[in-house]
Amino acid sequence: MPYQRTLKYEIKFSGIGLHIGKKVNLTLKPALPNTGIVFHRIDVPHAEPTRAILANVTDGKLATTIGNNGTGINTVEHLLAAFAGLGIDNVLVELDAPEIPILDGSAVQFVDLLKSARVKDQDELKKFVVIKKPIKVRCEDKYIEAYPSEHLIIDGIIDFDHPMIGTQSFTLDFSYKNFAQEICSARTFCLLEDIETLRSNGYAQGGSLENAVVIDKNGVLNKDGLRFSDELVRHKILDFIGDLSLLGHPIIGHIKTYKAGHFLNHQFLRAVLNQYESWELAQIVTSYSKPTFQRAFHSPFISLNA
Repeated sequence: MPYQRTLKYEIKFSGIGLHIGKKVNLTLKPALPNTGIVFHRIDVPHAEPTRAILANVTDGKLATTIGNNGTGINTVEHLLAAFAGLGIDNVLVELDAPEIPILDGSAVQFVDLLKSARVKDQDELKKFVVIKKPIKVRCEDKYIEAYPSEHLIIDGIIDFDHPMIGTQSFTLDFSYKNFAQEICSARTFCLLEDIETLRSNGYAQGGSLENAVVIDKNGVLNKDGLRFSDELVRHKILDFIGDLSLLGHPIIGHIKTYKAGHFLNHQFLRAVLNQYESWELAQIVTSYSKPTFQRAFHSPFISLNA
């Protein structure tokens, strides 16, 4: 879709924060072209709206947190993935707590809510980050690599030293339809042995079998099992799509990830920003033959940080 998109109607909903374990109320509002995805903590007096871009990321330990002036919003990646998966560019997200609700641990309920609010095109072209040369980041044996491509492809691989997980791989040939069918319902996951440590350190206070896949040495503890045999790697791709949206614009390229997590995802985005000679910011121009990309700016580094 060449044009920017927003919501047609405002929508309200609530849910429990995975880490804070408390109820969070959200309102999603339509926004003007070039606004981006903006979060606003209405429970904090004088809190400033925070745009979901890499410059505003404050933490990536267990989830992606954004904020400014000491006001943070945690676990934004699933909601961001839902926006990106449906091609939604401009929304104001108001919330009364420091975390986005976990809902069922995936993005499928976010997607359903967004569809119920209706999505509409706006009279402004999208800008795409088009990969022109390879970009690579590595940390020990983990890596993320991006190569030129005519559309977005994500190859994801996870490799856990655990008998019930092991190595899983999945390739997403991105489209709104493929995201909805293959990725958005994949849930977050954790090992049973890690839960006590997480909770003793103040995390996962709202975690349960209703919002996460829990695995022990014998298998999956959730009564209904997995939604996909490779649900775990699909969820890692879901997280990556959410983090990838922190560029502020959709990306066009073939991206390969191996054992990636939020920290490495953010490092990859920094590499993209720093290697501005390896990509260009472009818009889709339609013609009688086929849509093509046309450079939108001569100074992409500045544009991405606007």
